[in-house]
This record gives sequence, C-alpha cells and structure tokens, in this order.
Amino acid sequence: MLRPPKLNFPPVKLRARRQGAQTEVWDEWRGCYLVLTPEEWVRRHLLVFLVERCGACAKRIVQEYPVRLNGQPQRADVVVVDAAGQPLLLAECKAPDVKLDGRTLAQAVRYNSVLGARYILLTNGLNHYCYACRDGQCLPLGAFPDLSDSSDDASCGAPEVPAAGAKPEEPGHSAL
Repeated sequence: MLRPPKLNFPPVKLRARRQGAQTEVWDEWRGCYLVLTPEEWVRRHLLVFLVERCGACAKRIVQEYPVRLNGQPQRADVVVVDAAGQPLLLAECKAPDVKLDGRTLAQAVRYNSVLGARYILLTNGLNHYCYACRDGQCLPLGAFPDLSDSSDDASCGAPEVPAAGAKPEEPGHSAL
C-alpha cells in the first residue's frame, strides 16, 4: 500500500516499517507486525477509535475472533467483550473502496447469531454503520455506542496480547 487513504476517523500514530516491497504496521494487541493492507489501515484506525472515543477497554478487544457457523470456522474482524468475557460489540472492517451494503450487514448478523453481541459496527473507514441488537433484531443507531461498560475496572490500560489469537442499500440505515 503506497499511500494510505484519508479516513473518516481521527488521525492515529502507527509504528510502521518497510519489509521488502511491503509496508508493515505494528499491532499492539497481538505484539507483531502485520502487512498494511487497505483493510488493515481501517482496522488500526477503528481499534484506536474504540478505545479513545467509545471507551472500550483495550484489553477486551479481540481481533480475528473465532466464530463457528454451520460447523465451519469463521472469524469476526473485531470483537469487544465485556467484563464477563461476553461479546459486547462485533465490528466488520472493509477496505475503503469496498461498498458497505446488505451483504456486509448480513455477514455481521450471521456472526452475531452465534456471538450475541449487543452492537454491530460496519466500517470501510469512510462510512460507519452501527446497530443495536436485541431479541434477534438489529436496529440502526445514530451514533457510535458507548462501550465504557467494557472498561469498568482500573486494569484497562495499554493493550496486551489477547487470549484469542458507501451506504447500505436498504432504507432506514443511517450513516454516522
């Protein structure tokens, strides 16, 4: 990725390096460098935003969260868990040039049918859509959710390595 696109998130400082022809970015949560793809650029910004603006506890953010659908292993991009370890927010990240549509939401809803998170967030870095999920329904929110109940103790500081490894076309979906 030669020049990362400007996103609809506050700027973040990332530690990056060149490795041959690729740019890699440091992942504080997993403690390693990752290839900086357009989707990874969005994910890095989202993670910082969740902690700094939404109040999520950095230690309770899990990337590549395992989800088993119909016996097949899948992975949700980002899951924030509450103090009891239960999924609070499920986020799906796409590259900035990928349109967020009904298929994106359907993917997240499928994952959430297993996880049962209170919120679903879809982002391509330019557009963000948040939904509150209750009783099998996901209703659009007009703002990012407050995740401060995931950081209700003093141990929520710098991230540690966690244990686990365009607008929608449907009416009624509002962008943030």
